[in-house]
Amino acid sequence: MNILFTCAGRRNYLLDYFRTALGPEGGRILAADASPTSPAIQEADEAFLLPYVDDPAYLPTLLGLCRREEVAALISLNDLELPLLAAHKQAFAEIGTTVLVSDPEVVEICFDKWKTSQFFSRLGIRSPSTWLTLEEARAALARGESSFPLVVKPRWGTASIGIEFPEDGQELELAYELVRHKLMRTFLAKVSATDRHRAVLIQQYLPGREYGLDIVNDLQGDYQTTVVKEKLAMRAGETDKAVVVEQPALSAIGARVAVELRHVANLDCDFFEHEGEFYGLEMNPRFGGGYPFSHEAGLNLPRAVLHWLKGEAAPAELFSVRFGTRAAKCDRLVCIEGEAEELLS
Repeated sequence: MNILFTCAGRRNYLLDYFRTALGPEGGRILAADASPTSPAIQEADEAFLLPYVDDPAYLPTLLGLCRREEVAALISLNDLELPLLAAHKQAFAEIGTTVLVSDPEVVEICFDKWKTSQFFSRLGIRSPSTWLTLEEARAALARGESSFPLVVKPRWGTASIGIEFPEDGQELELAYELVRHKLMRTFLAKVSATDRHRAVLIQQYLPGREYGLDIVNDLQGDYQTTVVKEKLAMRAGETDKAVVVEQPALSAIGARVAVELRHVANLDCDFFEHEGEFYGLEMNPRFGGGYPFSHEAGLNLPRAVLHWLKGEAAPAELFSVRFGTRAAKCDRLVCIEGEAEELLS
């Protein structure tokens, strides 16, 4: 059973987790990226260079790779790739490759932070007050419905790109225009251009404890478990230190989200505890940067995925975690040796 990771980036640990789950005779771990210096592709059994996701050659090249290498499962680690894969799951299924990606509607709800806010509201889950225009935010401030500081960020955002925290009216004006201007020079420009005048959100700022949830469904979208982590430190928009905690209220919210959304495999969610209440912030329908903390506490989603790919039920012990498990990430060097195979469509 060959597993391919696309947009592999720095997720070396995921390759290790799946390699351990496969065992020595279980199959190959493949990785692809647009950069030949991607750390993760250095540690794959075989590595491949692909065009950038927005290149018209990307999809046919990736399909050709999956067919040639007999890829059983494809796992994307990049938000921008998810809509493309979701729209073409059937094309991969026809060549025998299962893409671990949710349906297009689910991906859109998660990627579009405005739709995320509406989704939480529909389920009766609190979320920060959110405005699509500067005028709406000014009006809410004038009515006393919100106060500074606020959060200004891209509507279709990833990796904490373009986030500002204005603390007065002048900063709000400057931050909003700055984010709008700079956004069009980032790789988020194309998706932001679909609604250019409402591509930047303004949100209520919520101080308090921050939690990351790994909400797990099987490959049919049926709920399995929720693992809750309290974030102890962040770095570059990703969880750097965390502890797995028993938090029944958030676990219940996780179950509610899973049943309604029916996502596939992992859903990485961010929540804040503010004045004794929980607020949903973001959802990412993929393995997120916080997954290793759940894994080190006992969650073994890679092994569960392998069972599901074989049409088997995953043993319950794969979803059992040890509360109180603390972990921290650290950097290490990966030598760049040899060359990844470049594929042409």
